[in-house]
Amino acid sequence: MSTTTDLPVADPPEVRRAAWRLLRSRPGVLTAVIALHVSAAVTGLAGPWLLGHLIDDVRKGTTNAGIDRIALLIAGFVVVNAVVTRFARYVSFRFGETLLAELRESFIGRSLSLPLSTVERAGTGDLMTRSSQDVDALGSSIRFAVPEMLVGVVTLLLTFVAMVTLSPILALTSLVGAPVLFLVTRWYLRRARLIYLRDGRVRSGLSEALATTVEGARTIEALGLQERRVERGYATLKDFHDVRMSALRLRTVWFPITEFTYLVPLAAILLVGGVLYANDLATIGAVTAGALYVNQIIEPLDRLLAWTEQLQIGSTSFARVLGVGKVPADRTEHGLDPEDDRLAATDVRYAYAGGHDVLHGVDITIRPGERLAMVGPSGAGKSTLGRLLAGVDGPRTGSVSVGGVDVTGLPLGELRRRIALVTQEHHVFLGTLRDNLALARPDATDAEIYQALASVDADWAADLDGGLDTELGSGGYEPSPAQAQQIALARLVLADPHTLVLDEATSLLDPRAARHLERSLAAVLEGRTVIAIAHRLHTAHDADRVAVVSGGRIAELGSHDELIAADRDYAALWRSWRS
Repeated sequence: MSTTTDLPVADPPEVRRAAWRLLRSRPGVLTAVIALHVSAAVTGLAGPWLLGHLIDDVRKGTTNAGIDRIALLIAGFVVVNAVVTRFARYVSFRFGETLLAELRESFIGRSLSLPLSTVERAGTGDLMTRSSQDVDALGSSIRFAVPEMLVGVVTLLLTFVAMVTLSPILALTSLVGAPVLFLVTRWYLRRARLIYLRDGRVRSGLSEALATTVEGARTIEALGLQERRVERGYATLKDFHDVRMSALRLRTVWFPITEFTYLVPLAAILLVGGVLYANDLATIGAVTAGALYVNQIIEPLDRLLAWTEQLQIGSTSFARVLGVGKVPADRTEHGLDPEDDRLAATDVRYAYAGGHDVLHGVDITIRPGERLAMVGPSGAGKSTLGRLLAGVDGPRTGSVSVGGVDVTGLPLGELRRRIALVTQEHHVFLGTLRDNLALARPDATDAEIYQALASVDADWAADLDGGLDTELGSGGYEPSPAQAQQIALARLVLADPHTLVLDEATSLLDPRAARHLERSLAAVLEGRTVIAIAHRLHTAHDADRVAVVSGGRIAELGSHDELIAADRDYAALWRSWRS
C-alpha cells in the first residue's frame, strides 16, 4: 500500500478567480484580442447578409453592375475577414504564450518553496505529473482552447444579433436546440471534472510507480520483487484504463446529442422561414440569409463545444497546478536569533503520516564543535532523528532548538546557513560542474570551488577536459555514484554551515576511500559541529561521543572508550564489526 499523500487541489471558485486575475494582468492586450475577434466576426457576417440582399435584388430585378458590385463586396469582406482573423489569432496566441510563461515561472517558484517534508510525503510522481503533464495540458488550453472559444463565443453572439436585425422570429427559431444543448453540456461538465481530477491522481500514481521502479531497479532485482512491481504496474494501468473509459462513456453521450442539436435549428429555420415567406412575412433573401447564418454558426459552435472538453481538462490541470500553492508552510517564523550554536532535542516524539511514533521521548544536547556519531540497527530511528535535528521535519511533541530557539521557527535561509543535512541520496543537476557547486554559494570563485573539490578528494575534477565548464548529466560527463557523492560534499564545504548532519554521506564510497575522505573532511570541518549517522563504526571511534539509537530511543551515550567499557549494545556492535 502506498504511503504517499496527494498534494492539494484548488476548488472551482479559486480556479475562476485565478484565471480572471491572470487575464486581467495585461488589460491592454486582452482588450486588443477581444476587439480583433469582434472585428473578425463582424466581417464574417457580411457575406450571408449581402447574399440575401442579392437574392432579393435579383427577384426584384437588378443590373449586372449591381450584381458585380455585391459580388466584389462579398469578395472584399472575405479577404478582410481572412486578414483580421489571422492577425487576431496571432495576437491571441502571443497573449496565451505570455500567460503560459508566467504560469510556468509561478509554478516553479511555488514548487521550490514547498516544504521538503511535504514533497517527500507526496512522492515524486504527483509533483512530476503536475510539472509536466498538467502544465502541458494547461498550455494547450491557453494556447488553443481559450482563443478558439473566444472566437466561437463572439461569433455566436454577433451572428444572433445579425439574425435579430434580419428577423426576430427567425432568430428565436434558431434557438430551438439550445435547451437540449445546455442541459446535456451541463450534465457532461459536472461529471467530467471529477473524472479528470481522478485521471490526474491516476497519472501521478503511474509516474510514481514508474519512477520508483526505475530508481530502485537493482534493489528490486536483488530482493526478487520483480513480480510484485509488475503486478503493481498492471493495477495502476488498470486504474488508468478505467478512468479513460469513464471519460469515453461521457463523450459517447455528449457528442451524439450535440451533433443532433446542430441539425434541428437549420430544419426549423427552413420550415418556419417557408411559412413566413408564404404569408409575406419574410423575403426569400431573409430566409436564405437566416439559413446561411444558422449553417455558419455550426462550425464555431462545434469548435466551441469540442474545445470545452479541452478547457475542462485544462481547468482540472489548472486546479492541480494552483493546488501546489495551497500547501501550508511547515514553519512559523518567530524572528528570534539563536544565542549560540548549541543544538538540543528535548522530549522529542515523531510519527510518519499519522502512524505510530518512531521516536519516543528523545533527549540529547550537542555542544558547539562536537563530533557526535549516531549508530544502531536499521530502522532504529537514526535518520529520522537526524532530519529533526536538521530542521527538515518538526517533532510531533517536544522541541528541537539551536541556541535556545526552535529550529522550525527560523527562516529557512537562516536555518540552512546554520545547519545542513547531507544524505546518501545525491543529485547531479543538468549544467556545468561549476553550476552544480555554485548552488551552495553563487559568489564562490573558481579557486574556492577547486579547493572544496580537493577537500573531498575529488581529484578527477582537475582532469576534466572542460574543467569547471564541463557539462554534467545526460549528453555530458556522467559522474559515478561516488563522484556524485563527492560533488554533494563539496557543496557542503562551500555552504560552510556551522552544524552538519551527515546521514551515511560516504556510503557509496568503498571503505578505504570513505576512510580517507573522512580524514580529509575532518580538517575542513574542524571547529564545526558534526552529527554523523554511520554504519561504519570507525566513524564512531573517531567521534567525541557516540549515541546508540535503538527502538526510537537513545539507549547509550558516551565516548567510544566509555561505551566499550560499559559492555552493552555498542560494545557488541563494535566486536561484531571488528570480527
